[in-house]
Amino acid sequence: MFTENQKKSSIKAKYGVVATSEPNAANAGLDILEKGGNAIDAAIACAAALTVTEPTSNGIGGDNFAIIWFNGKLIGMNSSGMTPALLSHDVLKQRHLEVIPTFGFIPVTVPGVVKGWSELSKKYGKLEFKEVLQPAIKLAEKGYKIAPTVRYYWERAFQIYQKSLKDPMFESWFKTFGNVPKDGDTVKLIDHARTLKEIADTHGDSFYFGKLADQIHEYSVQNDGLLRKNDLEKHEVQWVKPISTNYRGYEIHELPPNTQGIIGLMGLNILENFNFENLNEIETYHAYIESIKLAFSDGLNYIADPRYMNISTDELLSKSYAKKRFLEIKDESILPICGKPEQKGTVYLATADKEGNMVSFIQSNYMGFGSGLVVPNTGIALQNRGHNLSIDPKSVNYIGPNKKTYHTIIPGFITKDNKQVGPFGVMGGFMQPQGHLQVISSFIDFHLSPQESLDRPRFQWIKDKTIYIEPSLDKKTINGLKSRGHDIIIQEDLGHFGRGQIILKNDDQFIVGTEKRCDGTIAYK
Repeated sequence: MFTENQKKSSIKAKYGVVATSEPNAANAGLDILEKGGNAIDAAIACAAALTVTEPTSNGIGGDNFAIIWFNGKLIGMNSSGMTPALLSHDVLKQRHLEVIPTFGFIPVTVPGVVKGWSELSKKYGKLEFKEVLQPAIKLAEKGYKIAPTVRYYWERAFQIYQKSLKDPMFESWFKTFGNVPKDGDTVKLIDHARTLKEIADTHGDSFYFGKLADQIHEYSVQNDGLLRKNDLEKHEVQWVKPISTNYRGYEIHELPPNTQGIIGLMGLNILENFNFENLNEIETYHAYIESIKLAFSDGLNYIADPRYMNISTDELLSKSYAKKRFLEIKDESILPICGKPEQKGTVYLATADKEGNMVSFIQSNYMGFGSGLVVPNTGIALQNRGHNLSIDPKSVNYIGPNKKTYHTIIPGFITKDNKQVGPFGVMGGFMQPQGHLQVISSFIDFHLSPQESLDRPRFQWIKDKTIYIEPSLDKKTINGLKSRGHDIIIQEDLGHFGRGQIILKNDDQFIVGTEKRCDGTIAYK
C-alpha cells in the first residue's frame, strides 16, 4: 500500500501513538495508553490536556468532533452546540447591532466539548472517565512548562483583548489568562483544575445539568447574555455516518455538514481530473488553488445546519458535477462563483492503539480564546461560533434560535479496500479543507511520507484571487503563480497555514507525521 519513501518514518509502538500540537498533551494521551486505555481514552485525555496546555486554541467551553475507527468500523461524532433559544435577528436590532460581533455573549453557542468527551468514554472507552481526565487535572494543578508557539499566541491574544475588551464582563478573562507567561514559565490554572475535577466526578453532567451549568447560566444572565441552563440541558452528541469520496483508490472521509469537511472532498473531486505527471510545480499549485476556490464558493453558499440546507451532500459530491467545475478552470486565475449542482485560533490530535483502533479528533473555541468570556472562577472560556451565522434572511446560515452554525473544524480519515489507513487533520479555521486537500494530494499524488506531506509549503486562498503563500515556496513558483493572475501575498506568520498531524497504520507499525509550524509532538512507547 505504501511506497518505500512513505514508509521511511515508520515506528514500532508497544502501546500506541499520540500526535498533537503540544508536548504535554501528547504525553498525557500516551500516559493513558500505558495504563491500559485504548485510542479513544488517549484521545479524550489528550483533548482535555490541550484545554490546559494550549488554551490559546481550545477550551472546555468549545466544540469537538471525531472520526473513530473502532473494532473495524468507522464512526463519526458531532458534538457541536446550537445557538441559544433566545437568539434572533430581532435581538441584534434591539441592541443596535448591524453585524454579529466577534466578542461577548451574542456569538456564544452551547459548548459541546464536555459532552463529546463523556459520550466517547461511555460508548468506546476502556478506562474510567475520572482516570482519563487525571493527566489534564494534574497539569492544571501542578503546572506545566509553556510551549513556545502557545506563548506567542497567548501574548498576541492579550494585546488584542487589552485594546478591545473594555466591558466589565470580560474581567474574568484577564483574571484567568491576563498574566501572559514568558518563555520557560510554569503555568498553573487552578480554576481549570477544579472544573475538570467536577467534570470528572460527575461524568460531565455538572456542565449541562448541575453546578457548572448554574454558574454559566448566572454569568450569562448577569451580563445580558442569551445562553441559559435549558440550552445546556438540550445539548446532545450526534453520532453520524462520515461522508467520503474516492480519490485515486483511497477513500477520504470527513464529517457531514454542519462541518465544512465536504469542501475538502469537493476540492479533491475537482483535483482528480488533473494528471500531475504532466504538470510542473507552478501548474500543480495553480490546480490546487483553483480547485479549492471553486469548492469553497459552493461550500460557503450551501453548508449549514443540515435541517436548513437546500441541497444534499450527494449532489455536492457528484463526480459529474466536479467534472463541470473542473472545466471552468483556465490557465489564468478565475474569480470563484457558486455553482449549481444538478438537483437531486483549534487543536487537532490523532491517536492509535495496539488493538488497531484509531481516532481523528478536533476541538476548538474558535478565534483563539473564543468570545473573550470566561465564566468566573471556573476557567471555562466560552466559544464564539455564532460569529459564522449570517444576518441575510436568504442565507441557509441565517441567524436564529436552536441552530448549529457552519463549522470550520473537521477531522479527516483515510481508508483503502475497507481497511483503516489512518487519521489525519490540519487545523486552522477556513484553512482546514485547504490543508486537507494539499496534504492528501502530497501523500497520494506525489507519494510523499506523512512528514513530508505536512512539511510541504502551503497556500491559503483568502477571497477572490487573493492567496497567502508560505515564504518557503520556491520563488520561481511564486512568480509563475503571479503571472497567472493570482494576487500573491507572502505571509510570514505561519499560523495562517494550519497545523496538522497524521498517523497511518502499516501492518504492525505506524507511519507518522507532526506539524513543524508549532510545537508538534509524536508520543509513543
